[in-house]
Amino acid sequence: MGVFTYEDEVTCSIPPAKMFKVAILDSDNLIPKIMPQAIKCVEILRRRPIHIGSKFRSMTHRVDAIDKENFTISYTVIDGDVLSGGCIYKKTRKYHTKDDAQVCEEHIKGGKEKGLALFKAVEAYVSAHPDEY
Repeated sequence: MGVFTYEDEVTCSIPPAKMFKVAILDSDNLIPKIMPQAIKCVEILRRRPIHIGSKFRSMTHRVDAIDKENFTISYTVIDGDVLSGGCIYKKTRKYHTKDDAQVCEEHIKGGKEKGLALFKAVEAYVSAHPDEY
């Protein structure tokens, strides 16, 4: 099994506590609302969010830890097509491949671009609706 890690960092105009609440804690409600073309729905099954949509049919990830004081979340992608991608938002992803499988750079780049687009959509929504959260 190989491990590939990459880190990302995005500057955001929204305070960290509000952005964490919106982007992480309430993502199952908000994301399908603001990006219905990308995410059709989010279902919580045993506290495991499942995002359905995008060019992939599905992705299941398990939330391993949420730290509300430090605004961090750790999750593991455990299933789905994706396995065949006022604050500073920092993200570290680790891909643990099966056997000698390789992580395609194109999928990583596409995942980064889509993640940034989703983040910017959340930021724009919160900016446009400051009293909602």
